[in-house]
Amino acid sequence: MEKLYSPWRNSYVRGVHGEKKDGNENDCPFCAQYAAHNDAYYGILLRAKHHFVMMNAYPYSGGHLLITSNEHTPGIEEFSKESRAELMELASFASAVLKKELNAQGVNLGANLGKAAGAGIPAHFHFHVLPRWIGDTNFFPLIGETKQVGTDLKKIYEQLLPEFGAFLQKRV
Repeated sequence: MEKLYSPWRNSYVRGVHGEKKDGNENDCPFCAQYAAHNDAYYGILLRAKHHFVMMNAYPYSGGHLLITSNEHTPGIEEFSKESRAELMELASFASAVLKKELNAQGVNLGANLGKAAGAGIPAHFHFHVLPRWIGDTNFFPLIGETKQVGTDLKKIYEQLLPEFGAFLQKRV
């Protein structure tokens, strides 16, 4: 396998504070990004009562979103009924926005609960909302073990931000 040198991922791999992620809230990138209140920098599109919606910094495709719990908790089974309802409301809305704004032809929704299930940050719940298009797969992952994302994430953030602002206005 060829190796692609990506030093910019070091803070993600080791945690925001430069220490190995051990499930501790102090080492959690989601907790740090939420607490920083630097939404444009971290790609946070919306802050709701129980969750926040953000751009995935290491997406499978342009527009890959994460709906992340406001609290440092690993599993959906720990959420209140209200929190679970908000999660599904946000997932439904995010899916509609991706279809409208990015012309996504489909959307993958899901969560990897626990390390064994493939969660990159198993100690903090996050739900994936992934836009898809017919033919969006290619040979890179198979042959070169490299994922190519051919879009500008900052431009997508700017495109999606007004839609998520409108979501909050509708709920008030």
